[in-house]
Formats: sequence, structure tokens, C-alpha cells
Amino acid sequence: MSTTQTTSDRAAARAHFVEAFGDELIRGGLNRMPARVFASIAASDEGRRTAAELGEELQASAAAISGAVRYLEQVDMVRRSRPPGSRRDVFALTNDMWYEALTHRGSVIERWRDIMVDGTDRLGRETPAGERMAMMADFFAFLAEEMPAMLERWREHREQTYGA
Repeated sequence: MSTTQTTSDRAAARAHFVEAFGDELIRGGLNRMPARVFASIAASDEGRRTAAELGEELQASAAAISGAVRYLEQVDMVRRSRPPGSRRDVFALTNDMWYEALTHRGSVIERWRDIMVDGTDRLGRETPAGERMAMMADFFAFLAEEMPAMLERWREHREQTYGA
């Protein structure tokens, strides 16, 4: 973004980005309000927002914001904290939240693999449905095997690039 942009130009550009990013998160499976809240926090310079700031920016009710941040906390996409002396919670991203989210996904991938193996056995590998389940099980087994090494390579890359 150019330094010659006005404050209102920057705000408009940020609002456009928040909606576009939120829409992509929705297409990826996130519910609308958590997607918009996450996009807003991610696009803030501080990487954090209060519920009041989110409500004002997104033109959403306190209840909608509360439900969204509760969901985002449950899936480890945001962290809640309260600065000393403040009565307001702050919702923030961790610097490496995608890494953390994918690391925690390992158990989900393994459960999905196991259910597909069970489906293969129950439906019969010789049936089209059983063959489909076997291929899905193989895909999830592949992810479970490859994910740790990929995440380790990212951690090394991050340290070399960002020193973090």
C-alpha cells in the first residue's frame, strides 16, 4: 500500500480485503461470522482486536462476535487475553497459528484415516464404495506420514527467514 494513501483509502482497502479473505475462508468451510472475525484480526496491524472493535468494524452484534470468537478459540485460531488493568478481552492471532492449527490436525487426519479403513472393511474393498473408502484411507495415511516432515521444514524455513 502506498504511503500517499489517505486514512479513509487505507480503511476502505482494508475493509475490502477483510471481506475478500472472509469469503475465501467461508468457501474453505468456515462459518461466515468466524471467517469475518478471523479476517479482521489478521488484517489488523496489531494482530488483535477487542470484541467492541470487531463489532463496530463488522457491523455485528455482541452475541455474533462472542459466538465467533468462542469458535475460533476452540479451534486454536485465536487466543484470548486481558491486558493488565483492562476490563476488555483482546482476541489475537499467534504468530504461527497456521503451523499450530496443522500440527493439531494430525489427530483428526488419523481419525479420518481410521474411519475410512473401517468403511473399506464394512463396505468391501471389491465394491466401488469400498474402493473409494480405501483410496480416501490411503490419502489420509499419506497426509499423516508426510505432514510432520513438511511442518518441520516450514519451522526451519521460518527461523531462517524471519528469525522466529
